[in-house]
Amino acid sequence: MKKILLLSIMAVVAISFTACRDKAAVTASGVCRIHGTIPKKYNDKQIFLVPLTNDSRWNVDSVYIKDGTFEFESDTLMMAKILVDYHFRFGLQPLLVVVEPGDVTVVIDSISSASGTVQNDSLDKWKKLTELHNMEVSFLRQSGKEAEADSVHLAYKQMTRHMADNMKEGTLHEFLKDLYPLTYKKKLPDGRIVTMNADTNEEISE
Repeated sequence: MKKILLLSIMAVVAISFTACRDKAAVTASGVCRIHGTIPKKYNDKQIFLVPLTNDSRWNVDSVYIKDGTFEFESDTLMMAKILVDYHFRFGLQPLLVVVEPGDVTVVIDSISSASGTVQNDSLDKWKKLTELHNMEVSFLRQSGKEAEADSVHLAYKQMTRHMADNMKEGTLHEFLKDLYPLTYKKKLPDGRIVTMNADTNEEISE
């Protein structure tokens, strides 16, 4: 029953992604303004906008929380993570955001969220799907139902790929399409390098 529920939600999410894929495209110009709220007990603590890249040109940005709010501004297109100072991070959910032109509304709490731009609205749908998947797979594995867990995980991987395929080219598209490639390379004991199916872990005949 739970598996059916998960797959049904995946289908609804897929429809919503398809419906929004033709909205306004992201351009390289413009500024992203992130307007965040967080419980006021974190006032005067630092919060960070951390790029998901090793590119030294994209620096970590930080601000201090004031009256339960914070703001970031950037003109760099990128995936980033919002994190509170690690000394005070317990109980807060780290949040992935797409830094793209426009105003992004962010809530940092035990359950965090981002919305307000096309890609961040889509990212929030994928985040909810991922959390549902994680709970379901964890429950099935704890119950000894490995085959069902593998089936749910495969469906989730396929849905993530489908979401990426139904998006316009952009930061989130690139992020999602790279999460679950269809194939990978494997070196065999005899030294040969073969191509493997990432879903079945079987060798693909050339």
